[in-house]
Amino acid sequence: MRFSSASFSCETLFDYASKTAEAAAVEKQMAEPGFWDNQEKAQATVGKLKSLTAVIKPLEQMLAAGEDLGAMLDMADEDEELAAELRTELDRLEKLLEEQELKTLLSGSYDDRGAIITLHARDGGTDANDWADMLLRMYIQWASRNGYDTEILDRQENDEAGINTATLAVRGPMAYGYLKGETGQHRLVRISPFNSEGKRQTSFAAVDVSPEVTDDVEIEIQDKDIREDTYRASGAGGQHVNKTDSAVRLTHEPTGIVVQCQNERSQHKNRAAAYKMLRARLARVEEEKREAEQAAKYKDQARIGFGSQIRNYFLHPDQRVKDARTNLLIGNFQDVMDGNIQPFLDAYLRWRVGAEEN
Repeated sequence: MRFSSASFSCETLFDYASKTAEAAAVEKQMAEPGFWDNQEKAQATVGKLKSLTAVIKPLEQMLAAGEDLGAMLDMADEDEELAAELRTELDRLEKLLEEQELKTLLSGSYDDRGAIITLHARDGGTDANDWADMLLRMYIQWASRNGYDTEILDRQENDEAGINTATLAVRGPMAYGYLKGETGQHRLVRISPFNSEGKRQTSFAAVDVSPEVTDDVEIEIQDKDIREDTYRASGAGGQHVNKTDSAVRLTHEPTGIVVQCQNERSQHKNRAAAYKMLRARLARVEEEKREAEQAAKYKDQARIGFGSQIRNYFLHPDQRVKDARTNLLIGNFQDVMDGNIQPFLDAYLRWRVGAEEN
């Protein structure tokens, strides 16, 4: 009875019943004729089911394990080997429970959606361009570690090394919820590989994360508010790309948001990709407006935003990475650059809750 009660509490805490009902409704929708006629809408629905499944499956494991633990407890007093096995199982379930509790923090309007990450090289010259490219690789590696799909929507190479800007789509359950805290300035301190005198260089790259939204989300974009410019693409893409005005830049006049795309060969495809980026950025603006009324609660915390410094990466004099908001420190620089940023993402979620409660 003790574990039945715990199982009931677990179901209630994580809203198991409503999530399973919602998943069943989505599966029914996917089985309807013509579901795949609108590919973008269909993919968004599939993504929603994946997000629900990512929560439901671990819950099912915990509920089943809770029932098994009841039987194990009854026998553990008389079996030392079983007692040791019980402790191992309890540790496993504790870790699983912690992961589920973190997922309950991903409750924002767009947290279950994919993410669009835009990176810009800032101060630091060529080192900053190289640094922005290193961060792009870091996010791709994180996505690969966690089973997410990635697509580079735009990439503008620097003439010497690295990139000027790049835009990366990360698609999978809760991608935006996990990554949205990466918005801000990322600072690197190292001995510059581009300086023959071997001097220490500080470089900055700006990261902006927006939710990837589809046509099922109403975001009003009026033609009169958009200024469109076309230009010749640069960098990789072949002769056709470089000899025609296939690249597209969109400026949203009311907000000043600028997006651009030059990766595709046709102007039409670049325009479509640019509008996707613009919709994502506008969705982020709307989300920030909804959060504005709570902004006073963060007045004693490190400022969150595109222009604020959120994390410091050191290769000199020692190797470490430290988050400016949560104070989380990881002493293995290369491991972080290879995509091990989940501890930072989890710490940010907990820090954000603490900021709201203060």
